[in-house]
Amino acid sequence: QVQLVESGGGLVQAGGSLRLSCAASAASGRTFNSYAVGWFRQTPGKEREIVAAISWSATYYRDSVKGRFTISRDNSKNTVYLQMNSLKPEDTAVYYCAARASAPVWSNHGYSYWGQGTQVTVSS
Repeated sequence: QVQLVESGGGLVQAGGSLRLSCAASAASGRTFNSYAVGWFRQTPGKEREIVAAISWSATYYRDSVKGRFTISRDNSKNTVYLQMNSLKPEDTAVYYCAARASAPVWSNHGYSYWGQGTQVTVSS
């Protein structure tokens, strides 16, 4: 069992930046670095979509955020970050982090553990 808690969301003007954090408490017997972590977002009426993911050796981004978002992890703190720069109104959504212990990482499905979400609102 892994518990995830997101933080760092808020209201920001277009062009601004936010850094989301995903703090994890990993199950006994498994270290946090044995999990891949993804950041997802969802807006009302739309399906949840994966935005970025970090595996054991690589990072992945959807095209619309490449060059603006950076995912990273600090295994000593059991935390994954999503640095979001040059934010656009279309980035407005509830952002979730999720973890999985197996591939494939770049998928909207198959993540076993989820946080409660944090709201990101980008004003124009």
